[in-house]
Amino acid sequence: MKKNFLKKAMLACASGIMSLSLLAGCANEETTNSNGPVEIEFWYGLGGKLGENMQEKIEKFNKSQDEVIVKGVAQADYTETYQKLQAASASGQTPAVALLEHATANALANKQVLAPLESFIEKDKESSVEDFIPTFLDLGKANDKQYALPAYGTTQVLYYRKDMLEKAGIDPSALNTWESLGDAAKKLKEEQGVFGWEPMWGSLNLIDASLSAGGKILSNDGKEVMIDSEEWVNTWEFFRKTIHEDKTMRIHHGGQGWEYWYKTIDDVMQDRAAGYTGSSGDQGDLDFTKIAAYPQPGWEDHQAAPQADAQMLVIPAKASSEQQEAAYKWMKYFTSSEVTADWSMKTGYIAVRQSATEVPAYKEFSQKNPQILVPLEQAQHATPGFIDPTGGKILDALSKAADKVEIENIPATQALKEAKEEAQKALDEAGK
Repeated sequence: MKKNFLKKAMLACASGIMSLSLLAGCANEETTNSNGPVEIEFWYGLGGKLGENMQEKIEKFNKSQDEVIVKGVAQADYTETYQKLQAASASGQTPAVALLEHATANALANKQVLAPLESFIEKDKESSVEDFIPTFLDLGKANDKQYALPAYGTTQVLYYRKDMLEKAGIDPSALNTWESLGDAAKKLKEEQGVFGWEPMWGSLNLIDASLSAGGKILSNDGKEVMIDSEEWVNTWEFFRKTIHEDKTMRIHHGGQGWEYWYKTIDDVMQDRAAGYTGSSGDQGDLDFTKIAAYPQPGWEDHQAAPQADAQMLVIPAKASSEQQEAAYKWMKYFTSSEVTADWSMKTGYIAVRQSATEVPAYKEFSQKNPQILVPLEQAQHATPGFIDPTGGKILDALSKAADKVEIENIPATQALKEAKEEAQKALDEAGK
């Protein structure tokens, strides 16, 4: 009898006949369909081996349980993911979960585009949020609420060609300060005809180096933008001079997605450059029979203080409650001790849980591959990633200034003065 009732109900639904007696049948049919696995979209901006590793994690998660099916949707990069998520949120057609940089995640949280995670964490008796590395977990907070969970930690480190430095008689300790690294780059260019160093395009390397010179982005009271100070100007002028006048360093810029990033790596791997500054996550793309990793330098009178950041997993507020629940299950899996340890081993990114270092496979791997410990070492004295109180406008001003210095050869004083004016205006407006 039940079978005949459902058959009639389905026919009624299909033909548009919505009598009161069969309306419940349509609703029941929908409920029956929803009892299977919940399929969700996961947006992420990773390419190369990172993209392959992410797809592998998705496939393993899908096979590990029968409640959720994650469909990975790769974007060109983090910026495209952010832009598309903004547009999707405006239309109401969002994915269930996305991977963002912490700054853009924070900006969306402040616009109430993201769902707060407290309710999921409270219901999850196995969440162990206290096991997350605090610096990374705190980056996912906005207005005292947790809007994101760290997927993996990252920091910019140095990668250099062991054979080239050895041939030039340069000890790796020459990488301890930017001044001595600059001298080494000059010697490598003169003797071997290669670029001595390649900073990665964009403001991140320049910001790190400025912080390592004692510079600050904001004053202690958070009311004044400090990016035109002597520490910033001297640092950015150092890079402008080495790129455009000495030509001992260079950058790749532009292109689609991560094209400039991989061109930089290729220069080092294919004997055109002796080293570069890049993400801890580059380790999966490097050949460590040729390459070695080293912490970022400070300056002769300052200890290194580059930023330690994290990429964040977020749930859009407009996703349905069912989709949000499914998204949290995927987030919980990806941030588990075993998975974050495995991700770190395969990519070089920093595991987000303190307990990851106790995973036996990680212990064994780090003994054979000491380069994986360099980002961890650097993170011990790193500056926490900057949370832009203007929703990204200060960082945008710095990005424009970096292009002026690195690409257009505009003096650092002028570029940073213009950036300071733009950023200060945004900060003043945000404080009203």
